[in-house]
Amino acid sequence: MDFDENNRSQPPFFNEPRPGPEPRPGGPPPVMVPYPVYPPSPHQGNGWRILWRVLFTLSVLANVGLFLLLLSAMVMVAAGGSGVYRNVLREGPRDSRIAVINISGLIDGGQAEEVFRQMEAARQDRAVKGIIVRIDSPGGTISASDRIYQEILEYRKRGLPVVAFLQGMAASGGYYTSGACQKIVAEPTTITGSIGVVMVHFVFENLLENKLGIQPVFLTMGAKKDWPSSFRAPTQEELTYIKDRLLEPAYTRFVDVVKQGRQDALSSTEVEKLADGSIFVAEQALEAKLIDKIGYLDDAIDTVKTMAGIQAAQVVEYRRPLSVLGLLGAKGPQIPKLDRKTLFEFGTPQVLYLWNAY
Repeated sequence: MDFDENNRSQPPFFNEPRPGPEPRPGGPPPVMVPYPVYPPSPHQGNGWRILWRVLFTLSVLANVGLFLLLLSAMVMVAAGGSGVYRNVLREGPRDSRIAVINISGLIDGGQAEEVFRQMEAARQDRAVKGIIVRIDSPGGTISASDRIYQEILEYRKRGLPVVAFLQGMAASGGYYTSGACQKIVAEPTTITGSIGVVMVHFVFENLLENKLGIQPVFLTMGAKKDWPSSFRAPTQEELTYIKDRLLEPAYTRFVDVVKQGRQDALSSTEVEKLADGSIFVAEQALEAKLIDKIGYLDDAIDTVKTMAGIQAAQVVEYRRPLSVLGLLGAKGPQIPKLDRKTLFEFGTPQVLYLWNAY
């Protein structure tokens, strides 16, 4: 039958014995020769291996995430819910602490909020016997500098010693904040001073009209409403007006802060002579009596100990705890956008307690 013929024509199953050569008459019986055993394909099972590796990697990542969440929770508990934790700078008895408050970089609203957070942690810590305000800043906005100054004065009402430690650069607004402290210690390489005020104002008239062909139109009610304007050069009358209304009051307040803070070392006349925007290195500042001592952090610590009447203390600073959500939400560098807000910020004059060389 065709079926039998087709069935016989099919190759034998894998590994089934196959018949040997036809036996000769009177010879030995035929020997059944098996088919060769072929090794399995190298690609067989690769899909499962990849799947298990992916699952294993995901499991490791999940465990790392849980560990970080647990660590964050432990740090928050240790911080007592204040949003900061104590980082020990110098070992000492825990019932007697000196807190270091850090002011670093450009002083703006965010910096002022960070200082307030550190000061609040120091207020809640009953073991604190005094604070050191460590300043490394060229200054910044008038409002933020004054808020930090007032925060330090408020803390002094507790009757605890407050010492400023100038480190690196403590000029203009940086020096302004130190005026609230009882003593000022500066590193030998510190740049300080710059008692004065500066206004930053951009004029885009040539760029808009000559380069881009844009002519802005302003409608105002009030002759001085748009003084100064970013779309035309200011007149001498406008400059005099800005000086009298903005620069002079800010400058006078700065000078008064220095007079109040250095009243035991300098007379009002001496302060007014120094308030010309000049900068000083530490030795010059000491000679001019803008600071009390040249030294390092340990010297500032010894000053606080002497003022507080203690022999030993644990020195701490307050930092924000690690936040997993903060790490996950961290953003990389962003390309500045030229929108209405950016144009407004560029076009609005800014009066600053800032060393202009920064």
